[in-house]
Amino acid sequence: MSRLDLHLHTTHSDGSCTPTEVVGLAHQAGVTALAITDHDITTGLVEASAAGEALGIEVIPGVEISSSLGNSELHILGYFLDWQDTHLDERLKTLRDSRHRRNPKIVERLQSLGIDLTYDEVRALAGSDSVGRPHIARALMDKGVVSSAKEAFDRFLADGKPAYVPRDLPSPAEAIHWIKAARGLAVLAHPTWVRCTDQSLVELVRQLKADGLDGVEVYYSTHAARQTREYLSLAQQLGLLVTGGSDFHGLTKPDIEVGIGKGSLHIPTSLLPKMKDLVARG
Repeated sequence: MSRLDLHLHTTHSDGSCTPTEVVGLAHQAGVTALAITDHDITTGLVEASAAGEALGIEVIPGVEISSSLGNSELHILGYFLDWQDTHLDERLKTLRDSRHRRNPKIVERLQSLGIDLTYDEVRALAGSDSVGRPHIARALMDKGVVSSAKEAFDRFLADGKPAYVPRDLPSPAEAIHWIKAARGLAVLAHPTWVRCTDQSLVELVRQLKADGLDGVEVYYSTHAARQTREYLSLAQQLGLLVTGGSDFHGLTKPDIEVGIGKGSLHIPTSLLPKMKDLVARG
């Protein structure tokens, strides 16, 4: 059975596997088409595309952009975009720069709690220009301060915890505009993360559609069957594309595997032609 996975992270952002390793895992899982959607960066696509060509796997250029919704974050996935577009690269760089301004402040707060950690150690662990809280979580794991990334967020890094520092982010409408300007499809990532009531989610997605949103990530590793049905109904009600992905990261989400999520994830391959058709229609 062929599989599809449209939400994957590599070492170019906060994943623990290289693009080649991610594509290899996809091949083992029977994935025939995938999207690399690193946070605020597209540099992993060159390596992933070469690995995909060698294994006969279609690699779709993608990205995941963080935006600000009230006091929380809302993530927008971009697909089939011109990832070499200079304007897109400049815009994504502003987000990476904001991480570099924020991260040392997080480390300082951890140091004030008596934790021996430097930002140089975090950057060395990340190994790329896209450094985020998951890398800090991994550094805390390596030092034995916590036993898992979840514990790191629950104790220190999540909103409201002792080391949390807010970030400068674009609005959801801006994030969508960045993707559309690069001729890509804009999709709401993991709607279960959106902090609002079911009714206000409908209203929010309707507004995002007016801003240019093309689809909703209906199939996702942590969506319960009921949520999948609700989000499918929402997408159909508003005439939006349906997409899906595992949100594989590797070590920071060890229970999620490429192509199958927590074991039961199945993303219909029939979704891909509909996405391509919309891209072709411009």
